[in-house]
Amino acid sequence: MFFLIVYAGFRLLVDLVAVQLRGERAVRLELIVLRQEIRMCRRRTNRLGWRPTDRLVLAALSRYLPRSAWAVFPVRPETLLRWHRELVRRKWALFARRRRPGRPAVSPECRDLVLRLAQENPRWGYQRLQGELAKLGQRVSATTIRSILQRQGGGPAPRRGPSWREFLRAQASGLLACDFFTVETVRLQLLYVLFFIELHSRQVFVAGCTEHPTEGWVTQQARNLGWQIEEDGRFRLLICDRDTKFSRSFDEVLAAQGVRVIRTPYRSPKANAYAERWVGTVRRECLDWLLIRGANHLERVLAEFAMHYNAARPHRGLQLRTPIPSAVSPRHVGKVVRHDRLGGLIHEYERAAA
Repeated sequence: MFFLIVYAGFRLLVDLVAVQLRGERAVRLELIVLRQEIRMCRRRTNRLGWRPTDRLVLAALSRYLPRSAWAVFPVRPETLLRWHRELVRRKWALFARRRRPGRPAVSPECRDLVLRLAQENPRWGYQRLQGELAKLGQRVSATTIRSILQRQGGGPAPRRGPSWREFLRAQASGLLACDFFTVETVRLQLLYVLFFIELHSRQVFVAGCTEHPTEGWVTQQARNLGWQIEEDGRFRLLICDRDTKFSRSFDEVLAAQGVRVIRTPYRSPKANAYAERWVGTVRRECLDWLLIRGANHLERVLAEFAMHYNAARPHRGLQLRTPIPSAVSPRHVGKVVRHDRLGGLIHEYERAAA
């Protein structure tokens, strides 16, 4: 663009010099020819394609001609004035970009600190976050805090009440979850498996499997679990979905042990995420790689996998620990020994005693 403007100015300067060197008669004849050419161009088209350099030259020449002589231009006077205003606007816009006005940008450290405080304290408002940042030596306005959170996709603060995940984490020490999942045998027999999982330790209890999960069978499994709860006594709530197999007698048996049953919302599998996650784990690591012959075979497989899951498999949610801590402290010396489970499908490793 800059070179085009220089080139247009150079051409205009050459034209002015040429006009000065020519005679008055030649200039008048050339003017008559140019006027006739303009009439021909106007007959051929209603709208000319103006380049930015053409607009610049005509706008510059208009500043040196009286308003009464503007009729010689091939455009209306209003168009010339609009072109000139556009040039002035671009000049000041370029000047404003060079100045870069406004407040200084927030430092990355302050931005990360705002996001951290908002994530760890969802019930704090913008003013509360501003005060906490002032204590840490970061002076930032509440409006800036709101802009930072909105750019990161955060909702308005404060958020009233904990999320479902935060509620489960806060109450996990006394929470159980249960659910059913199905397994197809070699003979295409459909078996139902009922299991319970403790949310705090991730320990799994496989209650049993059956082809017909009747109300009496489910109630008996709840009664069997109640005997373990009576010995432990730390469970208060049990999460399950709204399956009709969890009948009123199921709730009454658990209520006698001091456990209240909480139903998840309709069509909300995420509300029972811990149980859903275990179903995916047992399928990916065990059942998808075996052919199940029947109910007895399935019970033996699940019992062995549950022993591996509870006592030997590290969990990311537990900082890579096992649900049941080992009674033996880990050894740092000795030969590494492998133990096979389920016919070599699962491997466990430990150091042999010296």
